[in-house]
Amino acid sequence: MKTKLLLLLLIVTSSLTAQNAIDSTKTNLDSIQSLEEILIKTNVIFGNKYLAKNRTGSAYYISPSELKKLGYTDINRVLKTVPGVTIVEEDGFGLRPNISLRGTSAERSAKISLMEDGVLIAPAPYSASAAYYFPSVGRMEAVEILKGSSQVQYGPFTTGGAINMVSTQIPDSFSGRIKASYGSFNSGQIYATVGDSHENFGYNIEYLNFNSDGFKNLLNDLNTGFDKNDVVAKFRLNTDKEAKIQQSFETKFQFADEVSNETYLGLTDADFNNNPFDRYASSQEDKMTNEHIQLLLTHNIEFSKKFAITTNGYFNRFERNWYKLNDITANGDNVSIANIVSNPELYPTHFNYMTGLENAPEDALTVKANNRKYISKGVQTKLDYHFYGENTFHDIELGLRYHYDEEDRFQWKDYYNIVDNTMQLTTKGIPGTDANRISSAKAFASYVMYKFKYKNLTLTPGLRYENIVLERENYGTNDVNRTGSDLSIRENKVDIFIPGIGFNYKFNNNYSVFGGVHKGFSPPGNEDGQKPEESINYELGTRFNYNGIQGEVVAFYNDYSNLLGSDLAASGGTGSLDVFNAGEVAVKGIEVLLNYDVLKSNTAFDLPITIGYTFTDTEFLNSFGSDDGIWGTVTEGDEIPYIAKHQLNASVGFEHKKYSINLNGRYNGEFRTVSGSGFIPENQKVDSAIVLDLAGRYNITSKLSTTLNIINLLDNEYAVSRVPAGLRPGHPFGVYAGLEFQF
Repeated sequence: MKTKLLLLLLIVTSSLTAQNAIDSTKTNLDSIQSLEEILIKTNVIFGNKYLAKNRTGSAYYISPSELKKLGYTDINRVLKTVPGVTIVEEDGFGLRPNISLRGTSAERSAKISLMEDGVLIAPAPYSASAAYYFPSVGRMEAVEILKGSSQVQYGPFTTGGAINMVSTQIPDSFSGRIKASYGSFNSGQIYATVGDSHENFGYNIEYLNFNSDGFKNLLNDLNTGFDKNDVVAKFRLNTDKEAKIQQSFETKFQFADEVSNETYLGLTDADFNNNPFDRYASSQEDKMTNEHIQLLLTHNIEFSKKFAITTNGYFNRFERNWYKLNDITANGDNVSIANIVSNPELYPTHFNYMTGLENAPEDALTVKANNRKYISKGVQTKLDYHFYGENTFHDIELGLRYHYDEEDRFQWKDYYNIVDNTMQLTTKGIPGTDANRISSAKAFASYVMYKFKYKNLTLTPGLRYENIVLERENYGTNDVNRTGSDLSIRENKVDIFIPGIGFNYKFNNNYSVFGGVHKGFSPPGNEDGQKPEESINYELGTRFNYNGIQGEVVAFYNDYSNLLGSDLAASGGTGSLDVFNAGEVAVKGIEVLLNYDVLKSNTAFDLPITIGYTFTDTEFLNSFGSDDGIWGTVTEGDEIPYIAKHQLNASVGFEHKKYSINLNGRYNGEFRTVSGSGFIPENQKVDSAIVLDLAGRYNITSKLSTTLNIINLLDNEYAVSRVPAGLRPGHPFGVYAGLEFQF
């Protein structure tokens, strides 16, 4: 069966990337004048496929038509078709993705620069970068992924790259869209947007609700799903089109809330094999509640076609409380849920309490209120000036940003018994008695990027500077009123230059070679004297078009001199967020992307096929020990966990102006869940998996369409992770149908 599926994947390719072939054959923009597109707004990295393809480094642009065509509500499914991107799923719906770019740690996407509209969007990017909030892809217009060299424009994380989510833009004229879908597990989505532009004023307002009862089984049919809302409003004022100096001022307000009955508790190997969608009775009280608010002010001034300045002021606030089972006490022995699930034979009484097979006494079950508040705010500006010489083009970009963020932990523990599979509160905890501290960061960042083009050669040297002050104020668990009676403060400072250079040489319109070298950087923790993560990253690639087969092949090598790990509960650790040094590591790999339209000569139909493949090899170059659940004791030569060596993405689309059908397939190779080398023990492995998805669309009229999404078409049961505590399943077979009206 697996052999047949692999053969099927080789002939099936991704419609998400197939549009590359179509766009490229329709676009021939090799004149020097096309470089006027260099004047990009700060809310995008490139803004279109042409600029992404011609960047001096590996980059990818997922266009509005691609997002609309596939209709995914899960960011994991959107990104998995892009070579070089590794995803570790968690909940099956993409609420909190774990994203890795080129072998960076996937834990909570904490080692990449996540942005929405060009602004850092992780709750506290410098002081607590774990992304427990992620924007809803259902309201996005485009997604941009930058993996290659010369990424000094985007930080603070410059090793793996950056992802920018581009939200719905203000339209040029009155228009709108209403979309509704319903399907398996009582899942529904409602999306509505409306906007317009006049000579000096524009607006766009949108609303998104995404909800489900969930696909996991909890006693008495308790809800294991979620309910998530998003509201976004944008307003723009601008000068007359005839004005000598063009200016615009845009305000964006975004509000989101979520209630999800999600848990950190997974299953033992035996229970997963019996029914991967079960949940243990002791997870019945687990719930995540959160709210996110963003205010973004953008001012743009164009003094001429050659010189522009764009400035953003931003404020993000994220409040969340993940109330979840943390540990269990039996016979006077307190054990974490991760250890119980990993070793049920060592803790039989604990395990029986966890599953509800045995009644548990008062205070046996500890449920932690992981209550946190985040603030991220700042101001950033970008100056862009370009000019032409004889056979040359010059572009100078200067960026400045002052940023502040903080994470405020004010947590407690409640204690429960469990009788006849029902949990009852036996001791109420006092807020602030488990964790009571504020971690913060002040950062000044600047960069300069110079783009020089002479005939077919483009060079982009650049330099980034980061000055960071990280601080932690720990009030202690005995001072819940924060009087400062037991206050301890620690501070760490970083001052670093981050250089990079990239090149691109076009032999002709069909063949080019690109590459570069840049310094990788991730901020350290707030412990005095702790060093940041640093690496030197290399890449070399080619883009080509041979008889209609368009593609890209890239080799990369990341040489870490000091890899950092974080003690996250999400990865099986204690959740302290303390950062530790993992030393020298080498990450190397190859990325392949191939696009071909079989019916390119046919005017009525398109049959785009795409294959994307990623090979990633990781190796620790020294030995060390840690308390992190997925790293533990590391020996020189071990591999980084949760990075699959082989990933293959493939799909085929059959497209007509009246309808389209897209079959998407992906193969995710096995990966180890604990650092090691050689043979992977069964209890330290997530097996390989093949998943097929189908997306269909039929245009009833020019304004009304029907949509169909089938997730996991073959209904494969597969595991996606062993963290935070036990095996977790991927999304089972699901059917979702909808109607879409646009005007």
